Amino acid sequence: MKLALIRQRYNPYGGAERFVARAIEALKGQGVAVTVFARDWETREDEPAVSELVRCDPFYLGRLWRDASFARAACRALAQRRFDLVQSHERIACCDIYRAGDGVHAQWLDNRRRALGAWGRLGARVNPYHAYVLAAERRLYASARLRAVICNSRMVAGEIRRRFAVPEGRLHVIYSGVDLEAFHPRLRDQHRRVMRARLGIAESDMLYLLVGSGFERKGVPQLLEALARLRGARLAIVGADRRTDALRRRADALGMGSRVVFAGPQREVLSWYGAADCFVLPTLYDPFPNAALEAMASGLPVITSPSCGAAELIVEGENGFVCDALDVAALADRMEKIDPVSARLMGEHARSSVAGLGLADMAERLVALYRSLAA
Repeated sequence: MKLALIRQRYNPYGGAERFVARAIEALKGQGVAVTVFARDWETREDEPAVSELVRCDPFYLGRLWRDASFARAACRALAQRRFDLVQSHERIACCDIYRAGDGVHAQWLDNRRRALGAWGRLGARVNPYHAYVLAAERRLYASARLRAVICNSRMVAGEIRRRFAVPEGRLHVIYSGVDLEAFHPRLRDQHRRVMRARLGIAESDMLYLLVGSGFERKGVPQLLEALARLRGARLAIVGADRRTDALRRRADALGMGSRVVFAGPQREVLSWYGAADCFVLPTLYDPFPNAALEAMASGLPVITSPSCGAAELIVEGENGFVCDALDVAALADRMEKIDPVSARLMGEHARSSVAGLGLADMAERLVALYRSLAA
């Protein structure tokens, strides 16, 4: 089977990008040849090579022009080739399958408005980029060519059904796969002592971890406020954001600069999962972050919000907690309910919760969908 996969940019850090890399590796084992259409494709030496890479890199200025020009270039390039199926990870109407890994933009804007002031809400309303994405979203779901939508959570499937009246039969919930051997509770024995010594964190200290870029969306401001209410707890933040310096100053102003590690983007995250006691992600909107899957597979309980697809796997008090992303008091309360001892037991339940979400499981579900469509 020949599959065309559209993703504008790839780098080794992003969650959606890690899904693409894992999917390519798993699909190759199922006899699926993947041709990628991309503007940029930066991979590591240990990542799988694609069958073919077609670069679509027209000139642009600004993100609106960037997205629109890539969409036109990718559709033109696709028209010159033949594939059994075309799957897009971008809001582009020339595809048979759309993977809604970025969720619903209209829903993200609604959620974000809760955290913005009056001027921020006005700015979002008149922003031409948001207008473009909303229009692209409507064109995509109205496309006669679109035959299936892969949703990475039931939350996203429900949002698409309500907002765009997409028939139930076209919505397929396929969770992202996680490497259950690489992300494993044994990471604790391999990395905890060394990493904590490097970071100056005692073995008995409670260490929370957040992995993800885009700190406003991930809820880092609220997380810092919640941490300030806890005594002695530590926090490591792995990811990139242009507001990192401002948030570092905020941590200092709260009197806990020494308790927060801003690690920046990391090519290797296994040791961070091994060092932590609990993964916390009070996100404003996340369709289903790979980092939450990785954390649960690594034996960490997860605290997240109802606007995160990972909440579908959380059993309250058993493998984590769910609370409103903007309720700092509730977030601090949930964080305080977990200590290094209870985290071990909750982490075992977390690991069991993702036992059926390995890479092979994901590949089987994807291939079964492709074959049903190709038939």
